[in-house]
Amino acid sequence: MRVLITGGAGFIGSHLCEALLAAGHHVDVLDNLSTGRLENLAAFRDSPRFTCTIDTVFNESLVAAMIARVDVVFHLAAAVGVKLIVQEPVHTIETNVHGTEVVLRQAVPGRQLVFIASTSEVYGKSTAVPFREDADLVMGSTTRHRWAYACSKALDEFLALAYWKQHQLPVIVLRFFNTVGPRQTGQYGMVLPTLVRQALTGAPLTVFGDGTQTRSFTYVGDVVWALLQLMQTPSAVGQVFNVGNTGEISIRHLAERILAITGSPSPIVTIPYEEAYDPGFEDMPRRVPDLSKLTAAIGYQPKVQLNEIIQRVVDSQRESEPALP
Repeated sequence: MRVLITGGAGFIGSHLCEALLAAGHHVDVLDNLSTGRLENLAAFRDSPRFTCTIDTVFNESLVAAMIARVDVVFHLAAAVGVKLIVQEPVHTIETNVHGTEVVLRQAVPGRQLVFIASTSEVYGKSTAVPFREDADLVMGSTTRHRWAYACSKALDEFLALAYWKQHQLPVIVLRFFNTVGPRQTGQYGMVLPTLVRQALTGAPLTVFGDGTQTRSFTYVGDVVWALLQLMQTPSAVGQVFNVGNTGEISIRHLAERILAITGSPSPIVTIPYEEAYDPGFEDMPRRVPDLSKLTAAIGYQPKVQLNEIIQRVVDSQRESEPALP
């Protein structure tokens, strides 16, 4: 098949691109490089089955032309990272909502299968852990910019499912839970690569809040495997799926695990949320997926667990920056 990946030069997008090419597909990437990087594509950008266009999903005529020649669209282009979301709320909302609107509208004539990348953030302040896809979403106040991202991605989901209902456009919505691995940077607040880099450079490991908040981390290779399987699963159309790992760890314990694996002497320091982000910043105390729906659909079982994930991120950072210890 021929596949379009918006945001294909980003962390998840580049891994997906690599896997699709390895499976024999043709891949077109559209990325404005706001958070993506061309070096993520370096290993395969000379492939005759690969093209990369540097532009934005706001360029509707270009998006229309690119979608018209493919069979499947993975719409991964979005504002990412808590730091960016808090600092640039207008950019976050406009990028996430308008970009998705353009992609969905331009896929209607050809009825291409469209994957919409959503996030575990849409569960908001819910305490009904583990989170099920059919559970209620509990959003914070509109006066807290932190929730603008969650609301924008929830609107993406509503919009995608509306296109499925009204226009019979085949869509699949994916709620990613803290996808991590090589090529991910800490530039926009991603916790695991940030803590690994701090450990390798001997800097203090910065834990926001009191560190008791828990997350579950998913290896990018497991996520990509799920995407490729769903691409070949007609019954998944019109559905929403959690994609993640049920292993749960506090951020404080994550920092301690990273120190143990790297052998770093770095101290751990806690930083109040209001210093790291905004006054009154609210966080989710737990974020763990129920994976039963995805398991039933494609037999999904995450294979790479946290210690190995950390080691792969450590190895990747050392490889990309030989000066690191």
